[in-house]
Amino acid sequence: MPGEKPGVFDRKIREALSDARLQQAIYTATGRLKESRLNVVSSGVLPDYQELRTQANRLKQHAIDNLDFYLEQFQRNVEARGGRVVFCQNGVAVADFVLALAKERGARLIVKSKSMTTEEIDLNERLEHHGLESVETDLGEYILQLAHERPYHIVAPALHKTRYDVADILSERLHVPRETVIEKQTAIARGVLRQKFLAADIGISGANFIVADSGAIVLVENEGNARLTTSAPKIHIAIAGIEKVIPRAQDLATFLKLLARSATGQLLSVYTSFLSGPRRPGEIDGPDEFYVLLLDNGRTRLLADREKRQTLYCIRCGACLNACPVYRKIGGHSFPWVYSGPIGAILTPQFREVPQEPSLPFASSLCGACAEVCPVKIDIPKILLELRSDAHRHDPPKSQNRWEKLAFRAFAWLMRHPRAYEMAGRMAGSLAAADDAAWISRVPALLNIGPLRAWLSQRDLPPPPPRSFRQLWRQR
Repeated sequence: MPGEKPGVFDRKIREALSDARLQQAIYTATGRLKESRLNVVSSGVLPDYQELRTQANRLKQHAIDNLDFYLEQFQRNVEARGGRVVFCQNGVAVADFVLALAKERGARLIVKSKSMTTEEIDLNERLEHHGLESVETDLGEYILQLAHERPYHIVAPALHKTRYDVADILSERLHVPRETVIEKQTAIARGVLRQKFLAADIGISGANFIVADSGAIVLVENEGNARLTTSAPKIHIAIAGIEKVIPRAQDLATFLKLLARSATGQLLSVYTSFLSGPRRPGEIDGPDEFYVLLLDNGRTRLLADREKRQTLYCIRCGACLNACPVYRKIGGHSFPWVYSGPIGAILTPQFREVPQEPSLPFASSLCGACAEVCPVKIDIPKILLELRSDAHRHDPPKSQNRWEKLAFRAFAWLMRHPRAYEMAGRMAGSLAAADDAAWISRVPALLNIGPLRAWLSQRDLPPPPPRSFRQLWRQR
């Protein structure tokens, strides 16, 4: 995916903020997911929740620090069970392998289960360009495929669509009567997808985890479509980022307890599948051929930086999106790549070889909510600050540097002199007490210079309170 033109990020943000229906859909859906997670985490069902987060962080750190060892171990164990592992540098290598295999086997129809990894390499588009039909089978992904849109959210890809939007999409694309009852919409999609499962030559899945010591891939889902994708066709291809590896099967207990709780507020997802090779003699279902494509696509570049490599710990639960005040206002399609929200703000600049929107690391209030809910304790705010620093080093704002440095020096001096700080607060409070409206209209005009102009273009400047905290404290 090429980098977007400068200013596209800002334009998409303005469009999202001006759409009242979209704002309501985002806020309602993310609020529901956020509340579900909070309820299950604070219910006492999992009293050692924080300890599990720490354990998951340590396991991922160990796996990433020893990535080469565990990937080689995984490859040996997969091939010992009759499967094949292929290391792919980028999306072109993945598509070339799938296309070559499809041509060799005479395959024309592919069914896919939900996978953010295949979204990041535009796999469907690459395959369809060469005459293969690739059908998404997760309901949300299928709706978006029909609408020719990319996912809006890591876990709930069609989060921004109402049932009326879905009714229009199904009616237009499948040529069926317009239906607004959700259960009937689901039945319409199921009727189409079941026929695709039965006719498919190849099934493509992602992988939530790949287990080094057993050579298994683990799929976590709620709809059952991944099980059909991986068992009905004669060929199963799993595509996973190299960072998905974990050392041992027993480590899964930690991650499975955290993943569903963080993603949807469930104690455990409805379906958890362990797949470790093609069908064995005597088994009645499963593929005849099993392939695992391990994708780099920019991941190894992160290994050189010991601080930023924690980005690779992400298990794609989406909790940071639901907690983020920025994502909950601007939504998923405002972001320039398939990954959105706080995790997208740190993944995109590090994974992509082409320049992306330079404002992306700055699309955060640094409130820390993302780090608070992350099940593997990725310090997202810290990485955002480092990426901001990198952006300034790469392309420093020369016209604003002098003013910005002067402003921070003045602020630092003021913060080190309590009496001057208190006097400034009193003066501002007096202005506000005299005329709130005048403060709001007059002060931005006075500060409409240099970096303050850019700062105020995205923020309100509320009047200071008539009495400061220090004054209130003295009068307590």
